[in-house]
Amino acid sequence: MELTDAIGIWRLFDTQAPPPPAVALVAGVAALALVLARRPWRLARHVITIVHEAGHALLAVLSGRRLRGIRLHSDTSGVTVSRGKPTGPGMVLTTFAGYPAPALLGVAFASLLAAGRMAALLTIAAVLLLGVLVMVRNAYGVFAVVTVAAVLAVVALVAPPGVQGVFVYLMTWFLLFGAVRPVFELQAKRRRGAARDSDADQLARLTGMPALLWVLILGVLAVCCLVVGTVLLLEPVAALTA
Repeated sequence: MELTDAIGIWRLFDTQAPPPPAVALVAGVAALALVLARRPWRLARHVITIVHEAGHALLAVLSGRRLRGIRLHSDTSGVTVSRGKPTGPGMVLTTFAGYPAPALLGVAFASLLAAGRMAALLTIAAVLLLGVLVMVRNAYGVFAVVTVAAVLAVVALVAPPGVQGVFVYLMTWFLLFGAVRPVFELQAKRRRGAARDSDADQLARLTGMPALLWVLILGVLAVCCLVVGTVLLLEPVAALTA
């Protein structure tokens, strides 16, 4: 690696000047509207599904299971297949990891934004998408990941810094808000008897704890991450008005 290449890589970890504090607030309102609106949510939810399945895949690998692949579907559902012991801590962690993944990634991105690491955030997002793309095993899944990656590439390589700032705040807020709604959707489907093999029900069979309790745990975790992320993202706004 040449010296100039090494310097370029290290610049990803430099701090960048933050956008105006109002950007964080406006992006948050836009992200919330995106999550609450029915039709936009149906399209944007694919991003949450990608992160959800990536969470399953990551914990499967970390727990020593053999990851076979990820499939993403046009109805925004997905499945991650891994091989290994069908019970035990590894399987529990793998099954649990999906719903918290967007919320935890949102908090991580909020921490990077609070530290002024916008370039690092975009780089990490690109690496995560590449990792998912390698493991996708169906055509629609490839299309979904490549589409998200293309949007990210355009913003990172072509958009001016002001647009990049708005985009990364919108993306971070969307992960935080978007992690909460699927938990409510999960319980609504369970109430109708349409999600008998959901993550919560699988966790109930694996642990003996009621599925409703797992839904509650997932919901509390998502809300806690939302609170932490909100504090990190709105701190500059609070400091400006103090």
